[in-house]
Amino acid sequence: MLGLYPKAAAVLAQRQQVPLTPTDFVSIAANNIVTIISRNPETGQHSLNMLAMLVADELDVDWKNVKVIRPDADTKYGPQFTGGSTATPTNWEPMRQVGAASRHMIIAAAAQTWGVTATECTTASGRVMHAASNRSASYGELAAKAVTSPVPDVKTLKLKDPKDYKIIGTTTPDVEIKDIVTGKPIFGIDIKVPGMLYAVFEKTPVPGGKAVSANLDAVKAMKGVKHAFIIEGKPRIKNFPNFLNDDTGLESGVAIVADSWWAAKTAREKLEVKWDEGQWATSDSAAIAKKADELSKQTPARTLRKDGDPEAVFKRADVKVVESSYVFPFISHAPLEPQNCTAHFKDGKLEIWSTSQTPQIGKTIVSRTMGMPEKDITVHMVRAGGGFGRRLYNEYMVEAAWISKTVGAPVKLLWTREDDMQHDYYRSGGFQYLKAAVDNSGKLVGWHNHYVGYGEGETFTHAGEVNGNEFPSRFIPNFQLQATVMPLGIKTGALRAPRSNVYGWVYQSFLDELAHAAGKDPVQFRLELLSAGPPAGTQGVMNPQRMIDVVKLVAEKSGWSQQKFPKGRALGIGFHYSHLGYFAEVADVTVNANKKIKVNKVWVVGDIGSHIINVGASENLTQGAIVDGMSEMLQEITLAKGRVVQSNYHQHPLVKMSQTPPIEVHWIKSNNSPTGLGEPALPPILPAIANAVFSATGERIRTMPMTKQGFSFA
Repeated sequence: MLGLYPKAAAVLAQRQQVPLTPTDFVSIAANNIVTIISRNPETGQHSLNMLAMLVADELDVDWKNVKVIRPDADTKYGPQFTGGSTATPTNWEPMRQVGAASRHMIIAAAAQTWGVTATECTTASGRVMHAASNRSASYGELAAKAVTSPVPDVKTLKLKDPKDYKIIGTTTPDVEIKDIVTGKPIFGIDIKVPGMLYAVFEKTPVPGGKAVSANLDAVKAMKGVKHAFIIEGKPRIKNFPNFLNDDTGLESGVAIVADSWWAAKTAREKLEVKWDEGQWATSDSAAIAKKADELSKQTPARTLRKDGDPEAVFKRADVKVVESSYVFPFISHAPLEPQNCTAHFKDGKLEIWSTSQTPQIGKTIVSRTMGMPEKDITVHMVRAGGGFGRRLYNEYMVEAAWISKTVGAPVKLLWTREDDMQHDYYRSGGFQYLKAAVDNSGKLVGWHNHYVGYGEGETFTHAGEVNGNEFPSRFIPNFQLQATVMPLGIKTGALRAPRSNVYGWVYQSFLDELAHAAGKDPVQFRLELLSAGPPAGTQGVMNPQRMIDVVKLVAEKSGWSQQKFPKGRALGIGFHYSHLGYFAEVADVTVNANKKIKVNKVWVVGDIGSHIINVGASENLTQGAIVDGMSEMLQEITLAKGRVVQSNYHQHPLVKMSQTPPIEVHWIKSNNSPTGLGEPALPPILPAIANAVFSATGERIRTMPMTKQGFSFA
């Protein structure tokens, strides 16, 4: 993700330069219980555990004696960010350094106490030992003196040899799992503060619209209602120093505040609003698709990359030319916990309880929108019931803060499921018109892609761009990527494995078409293509050998060359490089006469570097990515009269537990720094299933959701 979004990388890099103070992250009680601050937001991706595991292992304490807590949003912790599978690569060194520095300070305290040199002391399980004098002390005994020790320069610290890891590479259960399964109020939706009121916000149904008038007096007269008022809205913040929030603002609408959420919701049902719907009131999905088809027949607006001469290749007599078009829709993040935020504005100060994935950025946005200094804003990080990129955006924080200041009381703003689905930052839809050529030997020699997406001029809509460096560019001698964009009213944003979650399906499905056209085994065709790629280490390009290794292993584990199935059952493969992760996946599917797909099993092989930090959590995240990707094959968001049509899960479904297959996960531990996996495990499953469907039925899925072609999961 960071390689695709330079502004995000720059912001995170800048925040990462903040010197970290060990005592901000680690405190040790006299009873030897170690409390570790885990700085990132937790949305179910296990970062609360993972960051603390890095600290605890270098600190040399037993996990059973560790207590993990989340802090407030504060720049002293460096970047507090959940997204793009960045938690591992951006914390691998800093958090181990925090643990090592803390251990160094404790050893220094012991050495001073005993009058020996620090190099004579060793540690294990939260104790310092001096073998020569047979003395030892617990960290708890030394903690008070340790905090007065000088903080070492982290660059001088020698970190553990991996062979000595005791926590990294094990499985630690989610530190909040007991609270989750026993229903403790730990999520944002559970927050309660004294004197709190409850708010709902009826926003403009068409992006950019304005509330002109409403039956406010009638609403205010309803039982439990304390306030009802129009929010005029504020312009979107432009040139914000982070790619994630360039278009975050305060939309126009009507806020209703009551003494219970049910009272507020009930009053909302009686609300009548007159809207000025603005320029996007005629947006329609059918018209957009028609326009895209027209544009596909015209000269593309611009060329993003060109190698060689694809057009000349297509005219050669010794090649077979294949043309296909792929269509993919907008989809919603649809996390189980809808957006919510609690805010309390009092005496010029603002206190916020938020599930944001970007709490520091949210604080800045609230500051700018409210016109108040950041130092007067406190943001408490609260566990989120899923995010998938949706909580990168912070408009619900702005709304709650604005409503609280207006009514002069603490307020919990809770969106309904319908609010969440109809006011999202959607995964961008688009259209890809592909043409490629294979020669008589079955080699892929030419490729042309005309991408028709959304944006203005030479600017793509957020998370809807195509990249000239992305595979299969540089792997094909004659390659051209061109693009044309159409204006768009709705907001788009990063959905789990942004861009990759759909482009992986497009490119790997088309490669499968080409393999069949060339008369080659799909695995062998891919391996030959990867072998012809740029050398390992080429800037901005995936390492071909790492991908070759995962493809070979997933073929081996799935028994690719040995499996013999009856008609209607087949294997399919897909691979994709994204967010620094290398993943290949094989799906075993059966398709019946009614086009019902049963996914019998999925094999996954991933290379995310030298260490799997939390083994159980990593397998869980990978399995979740497979299930998430399967759901995306069923989902779509469409527009009619400028409005989002879909409102809830009955129109934007998730796969059921009965539809989920056994998922077998394997790792290749390469000699590379560890990277994340929340994103990169997802993209290959869509083409793996789609390619298996083709092998089983002869029908190629080129339109998502696949229900448009009559397919569904059994």
